[in-house]
Amino acid sequence: MFSEKKLQSLLSERSSEGLLRSLRNIPETHIDFSSNDYLGFSKKGILKKTLKQISKEHNSKKTGSGGSRLLAGNSLLAEEIEQEIAAFHNAESALIFNSGYDANLGFFSAVPQKNDLIFYDELVHASIRDGMRLSNAHSYKFSHNDLYDLKNKISLQNTSERSVFIVVESVYSMDGDFAPLNELADYCEKNGFALVVDEAHATGLFGKEGRGLCEQAAIESKCFARMYTYGKAMGAHGAAIAGSKLLHDYLVNYCRPFIFSTSLPQESLLAIKAAYRLSKEEQERKKLFKNIAQFKKKFRKFKGLLPSDSPIQAIVIPGNDAVQKISDTLFLSGFDVRAVKSPTVKQGYERLRICLHSYNTTKEINSLFLAISQI
Repeated sequence: MFSEKKLQSLLSERSSEGLLRSLRNIPETHIDFSSNDYLGFSKKGILKKTLKQISKEHNSKKTGSGGSRLLAGNSLLAEEIEQEIAAFHNAESALIFNSGYDANLGFFSAVPQKNDLIFYDELVHASIRDGMRLSNAHSYKFSHNDLYDLKNKISLQNTSERSVFIVVESVYSMDGDFAPLNELADYCEKNGFALVVDEAHATGLFGKEGRGLCEQAAIESKCFARMYTYGKAMGAHGAAIAGSKLLHDYLVNYCRPFIFSTSLPQESLLAIKAAYRLSKEEQERKKLFKNIAQFKKKFRKFKGLLPSDSPIQAIVIPGNDAVQKISDTLFLSGFDVRAVKSPTVKQGYERLRICLHSYNTTKEINSLFLAISQI
């Protein structure tokens, strides 16, 4: 007989471990050092202004899409934007997904075949891991940004007549550091491996006009697939996988999250289009990287600060209780700074995850430094 007691027991267990999650509304007066809205496209209403103009160019009364892309949900607009995405990211083709999670879940559950090999950096996002769980391929993790460990793990497997996928994020969401893309691309090219790069936290930030770190490293043509997301620096929603036309057609036929999901409505598609138009402007990026430099200079001697040149700055404070207490104290002082606890990160590497934005001020950064220093 069904009973909710088992569910309650699991929640109680998580609560006793100090790991119970809950939703929190953040007062607008709090200083944002938490969101992924790195360029302020969302918070500052920048995207909304451009979206309003683009919406006039694409007048339609529709609100929802009407179905999945393979039924009634396809549109000339979706195909037009996919062509723009592909051109912007120097790819043969691109396919839009409802979220970055959907894109990764769909790709990794559908593309690697039975007995294929996936080698992934130990710090890749949960969406990649969940996709691999649904795959018939064999997956192995390697130490973070450690090419020696990657090569060693591969050497232990029989790679003849098996496709090998190497999976990394260009910018890692918890540490904020970069993958060694050039070395990885050369290694994959030399050995005939498929390099897959998730550009979620690089889209809109790095490379020419925000094309990403793959563009900045000049390895776009060496990647089998690249994931770009629009809910972070781009201030919108959704994601896209860029690659060959063959990959595009395969995903349309075999990727279940794409096939069976109602597609994005017109307003969401237009928001993506607006975000790419804004991405060609440098003003907000310049403000952001000025703030990153200021933060690093201010916090350079701070114990536990991890090296990062991205908007994601992490201060390691071991212990779930300890890091949560500091986060709560900062919240009471008017700062939105989140604690990231184990097992999300390794035990002993719990941290404050500080996200910087173009709209953060010098005063706010200095105030945060003072507040953390006094705890």
